[in-house]
Amino acid sequence: MTYPVALAQTQSFTLGRPVQFTVSPDGSRVVFLRTRGGRDPVRCLWVLDVATGQEQLAADPVTLADGDLSVPPAERAQRERRRDRSRGISAYATDGAASRAVFTVAGRVYTTDLATRSTVLLPAAAPALDPQLDPSGRMVAYVHGGTLRIVAEDGDRALAEPGRPDVTWGLPEHVASESMSRMHGYWWSPDGTRLAVARVDSSAVQTWYLFNPGEPTAEPIATKYPMAGTANADVSLWLISLTGERVEVRWDRAEFEYLVTVVWDEHGLLAVVQNRPQTVMRVLSVDPATGETEVIRESTDPDWVTIVPGVPARIDSGELVWTVDDGDTRRLVVGDETVTPPGLQVHDVRGVDGGTVLFTASPEPTEAHAWTWTRAGGLRRLTTEAGVHMGWRSGGTTLISSYTLTESDAAVTVTADGVRHRIASLAERPSLEPKVDLLMAGDRELRTAVLLPTGHEPGRGKLPVLMDPYAGPAMQRAISAQYSYRASQWYADQGFLVIVADGRGTPSRGPRWERTIAGHNSHLALLDQIEALHEVAERYPDADLSRVAIRGWSFSGYLAAMAVLRRPDVFHAAVAGAPITDKLLYDTHWQERFLGHPGTDPEAYEHGSLIADAPKLRRPLMLIHGLMDDNVHPVHTIRLSAALFAAGRPHTVLPLPTASHMSTSEIAAQLMEIQARFLRDSLNPVREI
Repeated sequence: MTYPVALAQTQSFTLGRPVQFTVSPDGSRVVFLRTRGGRDPVRCLWVLDVATGQEQLAADPVTLADGDLSVPPAERAQRERRRDRSRGISAYATDGAASRAVFTVAGRVYTTDLATRSTVLLPAAAPALDPQLDPSGRMVAYVHGGTLRIVAEDGDRALAEPGRPDVTWGLPEHVASESMSRMHGYWWSPDGTRLAVARVDSSAVQTWYLFNPGEPTAEPIATKYPMAGTANADVSLWLISLTGERVEVRWDRAEFEYLVTVVWDEHGLLAVVQNRPQTVMRVLSVDPATGETEVIRESTDPDWVTIVPGVPARIDSGELVWTVDDGDTRRLVVGDETVTPPGLQVHDVRGVDGGTVLFTASPEPTEAHAWTWTRAGGLRRLTTEAGVHMGWRSGGTTLISSYTLTESDAAVTVTADGVRHRIASLAERPSLEPKVDLLMAGDRELRTAVLLPTGHEPGRGKLPVLMDPYAGPAMQRAISAQYSYRASQWYADQGFLVIVADGRGTPSRGPRWERTIAGHNSHLALLDQIEALHEVAERYPDADLSRVAIRGWSFSGYLAAMAVLRRPDVFHAAVAGAPITDKLLYDTHWQERFLGHPGTDPEAYEHGSLIADAPKLRRPLMLIHGLMDDNVHPVHTIRLSAALFAAGRPHTVLPLPTASHMSTSEIAAQLMEIQARFLRDSLNPVREI
């Protein structure tokens, strides 16, 4: 079996790894998901007893659904937002004590008693989305057909119905889940008597269609997609009692049209809203009786205010946990006190346990470490080894998941009262482990990883270069963790010197670094890739700058296409997967954050788009796109290909009729082989078209 096949079948060696942890408030148990093995894609629900370290299977989807693990279309869209390719239990929620859990399998709702591990199928309408237990564990809310429903002792009933097409209750709109990472559209009150529920009216949003040309009789799939400069969904927030009474939460929705998140805890109800230019974000305190709001915190920035995961939160005293951008550092704030020092970049807040704040931060962008802060003890760093570490904490129990360059799998440890247990990983060990050199390239100290073919000895021959970045503001690739380089090492072993470089705008290097791309998130990324390329060539003389290729997906697919269109003197071949070729055709919240509104900043969109560059193509270019991609719509590749054809410029297009923005396991291995073959053929010898 080839490595690409193993990589695909193990989902990059993540199957069998424990994920999605919940630590119970008393610290006695940890709930998590894990498949039964490294090639098994079906996630099961598990429970760890913290005192003994014993793991127990709490729910197996295969036995619950009689082998039916089908995923309804609406849930498939939710999994797409979470980038989840697994089967079985994709997500779960617990009650306030983490004694019960709720989830869906094949669109049906199940609850599990985590002590007895008995599971019950609820009489809920199917297919159901996003079921959540009330804090007491007596009721389950869920969404079916855009209606928010409740399952309780008196049966299943509707709590809020749409009333007309294009309206939903309890679901996030596209930009909330795709660009803000808000995956929920309703929140229980702590006493379980009411819910805060988002009402989404998408009637003004453009309708786009997806279809598989291989199934010409199938109905096209309609999606509501707000491209840059067009109308967003109208999102309002309502407080709904169990008997159906409603109170609207009132704020200036005309000015602040984005609902970022909602927090409802024992200290009260908070809502975070953002204006359309994303230059102002407000934390609102909500009066549950009247729906009236008061601004208790406001963050502003002339470019944009970054949404930081995990905030707002509150410690046991009721003080607000937030972040502030102070010069070149994102710092943690508790109440009125800034509690982290300059230079320590806060990535996210992982949770609050009484008076303890658990968060992720690092002074070095290739690493992420777990930290805690308390009023009495101040800051404490929990992890030391270079790597990417994430934490969960409750009831004095702390769970740390650690990824490093020295280990192929994540180490997941649970510590309570000085006793440590490790949650087992059943992931398959890769036959090929990356050998990574991390360096800082150029005057900007671009974090850059270099991978050579296994066994390559310096001076034994020139190597063609493959740039393999992401380089966009959503993600880092040059990090101290093996998982980031699984595919890159394989490409290196095909005879390439592979470079993975993070340029301006990538996360975790501070607010100024993130915002250097304001108004132009295109050519700066390309300039940084070229700077990293030249720096690596100086340090590694075997790098052959006369044979340089670039590959990528999504933002880096766009970057790859731009590289051969605009800098054919540097880049000699490219593979562009799901590229954003026309900046106007991507969503409002993401695109307007960096480029402004196209009505007032049209030049940024014109300069960033690639359609007008089509006549310049003189290097081999392969375009790949899933025709069911509802994130980067296939129109991007179709329009660029049409412009290339009109200009008489030869190119290759690989359509994937059933694929979305994520590559399925069935096609992922073939894609790797096809890309490697195309790049080798294009560079040996280098050719123009």
